[in-house]
Amino acid sequence: MKKIIVFAGSNSKNSINKQLAIYTSTLVENVEVIVLDLNDFDLHVYGIDYEIENGIPDNAIKFLEYIKSSDGLIISLAEHNGAYSSAFKNLFDWLSRAQQKTFFGKPMLLMATSPGARGGQSVLGMAMDRFPRHDANIVGKFSLPSFNDNFSEGKINNKVLNDQLLEEVQQFKESL
Repeated sequence: MKKIIVFAGSNSKNSINKQLAIYTSTLVENVEVIVLDLNDFDLHVYGIDYEIENGIPDNAIKFLEYIKSSDGLIISLAEHNGAYSSAFKNLFDWLSRAQQKTFFGKPMLLMATSPGARGGQSVLGMAMDRFPRHDANIVGKFSLPSFNDNFSEGKINNKVLNDQLLEEVQQFKESL
């Protein structure tokens, strides 16, 4: 059975991006789903001096092992001030120090959502530009605008947006 890793680029306990990522994983049939929470991978703020003195933290290596052992990734990025959340950026910095080709060519469904009408478009644009340089195989992308209006009871309640997501999920499934 194929295994997919699912996580949000957020450390919020009530992350709307985690809710979206988990919902999306339920649309991928016949796979083992492993949901990761950034809060379970506590990392010192990245700095070259810290790295020289202490090496790569075990939690960064563990996170990389999850990615490496998977067949695909579903990631929903939180957007803070138009960029990655600091929790995700710090993880990404550590991962890229441990393994430059962080994503190992795994098929990736890349997403974002926000309470606003742009749905995390800025962070998605950053990731679409940056992630391929780290061996991301982005096979689908999705933005859910106005999360509080378009998501309830654990799912997308807007048919047009849900149909768009289903198309992206289909591309993702075909790439596994």
